[in-house]
Amino acid sequence: MSESVLDASVLIAVLKNEQLNDDVLDVIDGAVISAVNYAEVWTKVYDLGLTHAPRTREALSLLGRVEPFTESQALLAANLRRTTRQAGLSLGDRACLALALELGAEVYTADRQWSNIRVGCAIHLIR
Repeated sequence: MSESVLDASVLIAVLKNEQLNDDVLDVIDGAVISAVNYAEVWTKVYDLGLTHAPRTREALSLLGRVEPFTESQALLAANLRRTTRQAGLSLGDRACLALALELGAEVYTADRQWSNIRVGCAIHLIR
């Protein structure tokens, strides 16, 4: 099985206690996240007042690693704008995809509009 890369939406959905597929915690366990998406998650943690919530600690402790956002990923994310514009993907979304493409990994998201794009990596929805 290939490595798994998480979009921020996966962890945010878990932290918000949203209805998700049963295997979401297994997906998070050992997964990789871009530093850009990690910043998005922590921004939401602060916004929701979940800084000290046990589920925040538990969910984030499952992550395998946080990858820095590199120059090559920045260029790839910019190039992805052409193929993802119609789906409305943000810079953070494209940073996630750039990391997955660079690692040859599968990507997981809670954002349904990702099912409408084809960028060269497997995309899985968690709900």
